[in-house]
Amino acid sequence: MRQKAEHESPFIVKAVEHPIRSRRSWSFALGSFRIQLLLCLGLGLLLPVSIYAFYVFGNWGAVIANVAARNSVIAGAIATLVGVIVVRKLGEFPGTIGASYIFPAFAATYSIVVATILFARAPYSGILLFLIFSASLVTRFAIGALEQRSDKRLYFLVPGGGIERIRRDLEVPCIMLTSPQLPHQPGAIIVADLHHDHSAEWERAFATAALRGIGVYHYKQVWEAQTGMVRIEKLSENSLGSLIPSNSYAKMKRLIDVVLTVFILPFLLVPLLVAAVLIRLDSPGPVFFRQERIGYRGRPFDVLKFRTMRISTPAAADDDPVHRAITRDGDDRITRVGRFLRQTRIDELPQLYNILRGEMSWIGPRPEARPLSEWYEREIPFYSYRHIVRPGVTGWAQVNQGHVAGISEVHDKLRFDFYYIKNFSMWIELVILFKTVLVVIRGFGAK
Repeated sequence: MRQKAEHESPFIVKAVEHPIRSRRSWSFALGSFRIQLLLCLGLGLLLPVSIYAFYVFGNWGAVIANVAARNSVIAGAIATLVGVIVVRKLGEFPGTIGASYIFPAFAATYSIVVATILFARAPYSGILLFLIFSASLVTRFAIGALEQRSDKRLYFLVPGGGIERIRRDLEVPCIMLTSPQLPHQPGAIIVADLHHDHSAEWERAFATAALRGIGVYHYKQVWEAQTGMVRIEKLSENSLGSLIPSNSYAKMKRLIDVVLTVFILPFLLVPLLVAAVLIRLDSPGPVFFRQERIGYRGRPFDVLKFRTMRISTPAAADDDPVHRAITRDGDDRITRVGRFLRQTRIDELPQLYNILRGEMSWIGPRPEARPLSEWYEREIPFYSYRHIVRPGVTGWAQVNQGHVAGISEVHDKLRFDFYYIKNFSMWIELVILFKTVLVVIRGFGAK
């Protein structure tokens, strides 16, 4: 009788009626375990082994013949395979940032295989193992930054509170429960507004589900994991915990900013000089553009960029400073060279000066012009909270949303900014770094 009742359950029928919208793209292909494993073994294992083989031995055959090299390749392959599996399993939980598990997972698996080799007193190559570890780690980070996984899990929604946002905003298969009954489908997940005052029957169902190993998640956790944004109706609703991000990481991040800027500056001198010459030849006016913006902890500063627009005459200038500060799609003020500089993000390179002065970071929310910032603060009381971290040359909103050209897009931008602040860590910044490379190559979001 129980099997028949489960078979006739409306859950199974409705699950077929709520399929995921099919999408075909290379970014979704990266979500495949086989593709991830092939890339990690190809770029993370075979590539460094090939370089090592030809640099040290002069041919591949010598690697197979050398016991230490052969043991290192086998150990690296096993550690990479297990690392990919562990990261995939840990990243399946709603509300998690998969990138945060990549380094710990790979570091743990490689540590175990090295410990095993040492315990067995087998010969190995430390240099080769380090190359394989580094290459596979970078490859998996790149995959994590570029992949877009289709969520095949089935979400069972508990009515009450803000649960309607899941069904309204997300493209995931979901079923609204009508009574405190537990779903029987494998991998089913219950999503509820856990801050809502549910009945005693629902509370009992939540406890029973947890005891049976069925996931029960707060709807905001699922919404944020799916969208990469944080809802901003009220600051107290953001689930930000402490409103001050990690001070220890902020100090380390500042040190990385300075070291990286000093290291990369000599390599950028020639591109900077070429860009400056092209700007002067393309249109009259100064090479650099300065604009007062609101930065770290609400302090104003002058951001430095390459000029990409024609100099407006007073008669042609818009009287509204808010609209004048916004660059629109197809803005005719942009010069020919300026359009190229914007698409490649070369116009942002002079901000290395702001980074060295401590006014900006490589990664963080983009600083807004003072008129825009003041307008946003009048509309959103807690808008100034985004200044809790240093503004960046690139950021989470830029790699996910692109350039904001209208007032209607501002709220989404803030949701992305608050998501970054909430998850302020090395892991989300590594994802932003890889996504920025793709943005530069594709010219995404440039105006």
